[in-house]
Amino acid sequence: MFERLLPQMRVNTIYDIDLHKLKDQGIRGIITDLDNTLVGARVPLATPELVKWLDDVRDLGFKVVIVSNNNRTRVSKFADPLNIKYVHAARKPANRAFHRALEVLELPAEKTAVIGDQMMTDVLGGRRMGLFTILVAPIAPHEEGIMTKFNRMLEKIALRSLRKKGLWPEEEQRRS
Repeated sequence: MFERLLPQMRVNTIYDIDLHKLKDQGIRGIITDLDNTLVGARVPLATPELVKWLDDVRDLGFKVVIVSNNNRTRVSKFADPLNIKYVHAARKPANRAFHRALEVLELPAEKTAVIGDQMMTDVLGGRRMGLFTILVAPIAPHEEGIMTKFNRMLEKIALRSLRKKGLWPEEEQRRS
């Protein structure tokens, strides 16, 4: 039941993703969450480190789109200075937002990865769409809203089940 919550890759931060390996696997597009994936939920703009990472991503030929459950104001203020297209109020894990992101990228699901910090939204939605899923540890879990906290409780239940089945390691790398 919880197997759909398993990402194909787990890393602590986006900076730990081997972009060359992704490219070698045929990935050409990246759908990324915003809050607690790229920056903390209360950080309004990209950090210099993130700007460099995004430049590296683009230099390798990846197309990028942000898909966020947050509102237009939050997402546009972050994405516009970076010249990144976005889907706001996404209602992940709903398929509609992922379909829109794939249209923006002009790529099929099998050539696209989704990066996010939540199993219940980013990973589940990505798996349902046939995307390559990458789970990162949340950057600032203490800044999470009520819905994200609720999702984290569901994640803990899922992780217990996945550990019992031997599908998730006992030692936890995620910061939560």
